[in-house]
Formats: sequence, structure tokens, C-alpha cells
Amino acid sequence: MNRSVVAISALFAAASCLFAQDPEGSLAYALPQTVITLEVEAVQENFYAGPYARYASKYLGSEARLEDQVSCQVTSVKLTPYVEADQSSRYTVNPGKSMPAFLSLTAQGLIASGDGISGKDVQWRFAAPSRGDFSDKAVDSNLTSASATLYRNVKGESAYSRVAIQQQMVVEKSLETRAKEAADMIFKLRRKRVDIITGDTDATYSGEAMASAIEELSRLEKEYMTMFYGYSELRTQKMSYDVVPSSGNQKQMYIAFRISDKDGLVAADNMSGKPYVLELVPQEISAPSGASQGKGPQVYYRVPAVCSAKLSDGVNVILQTRIPVYQLGVVSCFPVSAK
Repeated sequence: MNRSVVAISALFAAASCLFAQDPEGSLAYALPQTVITLEVEAVQENFYAGPYARYASKYLGSEARLEDQVSCQVTSVKLTPYVEADQSSRYTVNPGKSMPAFLSLTAQGLIASGDGISGKDVQWRFAAPSRGDFSDKAVDSNLTSASATLYRNVKGESAYSRVAIQQQMVVEKSLETRAKEAADMIFKLRRKRVDIITGDTDATYSGEAMASAIEELSRLEKEYMTMFYGYSELRTQKMSYDVVPSSGNQKQMYIAFRISDKDGLVAADNMSGKPYVLELVPQEISAPSGASQGKGPQVYYRVPAVCSAKLSDGVNVILQTRIPVYQLGVVSCFPVSAK
């Protein structure tokens, strides 16, 4: 379909969920309006810090998150403009007994058009932010040993002398001691895995046996690593939001939805969440030129305003595209000959 045909058919996109044609051939219809649908996907993370987190840097060489945390972030947004009936802009036309073909109605009551009633969709996906993680790279301990000489003087009858005193008692291991033992086990598992892979071991591993041994060593290491670096439980949430632009909104800025670390995706009026704002910037529509409208029955139609649509979190632009918005355009009309 060439551009001229599309442009002409777009003029006849008008809608009404209730319409009637009386015996004399009158037709009730409504003008179209654009509804912007946002399909949003977010991931909520419940992070649980490990009990040895504060010793991760000392024994494993990299920092760990120290506290439990709940966070939620948007991972994808799909924007789709749809056309529906604007019940606040209804009209009636009586073209006579011979109804022109373009005045046929769709199921909504829209005057049928060749380009359909929905626009293209635009989908953006965002990679989860990450930082460099070297916690599982080292094979040797992060600590080294150094020698030191300690002296303890005991006062005798005439002089001080050094005396070795041995004493045994049962005490609870400190948190740091347990952390060091866990770190030692991690490095032991890593060295064992390297030995199996390189063949530097008394036992012979091959095929499935080698794969099973390496898998089990990796599983054990991962369990010990969670004691330092914690673990996360992820929950994916999907929601759909509709934004109906209004010509009365001078700034053309709309809160499309909100996101809360605790509750995830929430409605636009839920003040507990961080707002995501949809901004529309309509292009100017030139005045028509050519013949006058003439006399007789008139068919009213809307010429949509092409808008630059931007979705942002208040700081960063998340999505940007161009869409037609009927209610921000202009209303015009043309005569229909009655026969």
C-alpha cells in the first residue's frame, strides 16, 4: 500500500462502541483516540548476606555485600499505541440512501481504514547491572605467614626469667576462625579440582567420572562461597499499564507506572514507588490547503499528531520512539454527497 492510500485511509479512522444506522441511513460514530500500552517486566532480588561477609576481603581477596537487601529493577519495556473510540467526541452523519464504502464500521464502531487500528510496538531490554566478581578466581590463600618472637617474663626471687606455661581449655571458635576454616576449605576444593583437570592426582579420572568429580567439587565450593558472598532469590514480575494522553495536559507528561523495591511494579498512583514518566512532544501540524469544504453532510475526522515519546525514570531515558496520537492532533471534516 503506497503512502497516499495509507494517508487517505488514516483520515477515516473514527470510533464508537455504540452506533446505529436508522432507516433513513444516518450513521453515528466517534473520533479515534490513542491509548499507549506499556508492558513492563521487572526482576525483584531478595539478597541474603553471608555470615562471613566481612572477612571475604581478608581471606578471599574481594569485597562482599554486608547486609540483607531487597531491590527491584526494570528489565524490559514494550510500548504499543492502540486506537479506540473516544466517547467524548461522537458525531452523526446522514449521507443518504447510498452509503459510501469508506463509512463501513469496524467492531468498535470505527470507520474502517486500510492501515488497521494499532501501531507498531517498540521493545527495549536492559541488561542487569553488574560489577567485576573475582571471588572464585584465586587458587591459593589470600594470606601469607610471617614469623614473630614473643616474650613473657615471670618475676622470680632475685630476677625475671622466661617461663613456658601450657594451659588447655575449651572455648568457642570465633567467627573469624570459622571464616578462615571455610576459606581454607574453598582453596582446598579449588586445588583438588585443578589437580583432577591437569591429571596431577593419584586417582585416574576420565569421561563421566571426571565430569562428576568436577561438578561435585564445584557444588561444594559454591556452598562454602555463600557463607561469604551470600545468595539471591529472584522473582520476575510482569505488568501492563495504559496511558491515555489528554489534550488538556499542557506539559504532556504522565506517570506511566511506579516501581518499589519492596512491592515491585505498582500503579501510577501508588506513592511508595519510584515514578517512571512518559513524556510526549507533539510535532506541529500544518494548516490544510486546497478546495473549500463545500456543502451537504459533513464527516469529521482527526489528523493525529506525530509525537516523540520518551519514557524515563526521572534521570535516565529508558525508551524513546515516535508514535501518532489522535487526540493531540486536529479535527477536520469533508462533505459527503447525498444521493
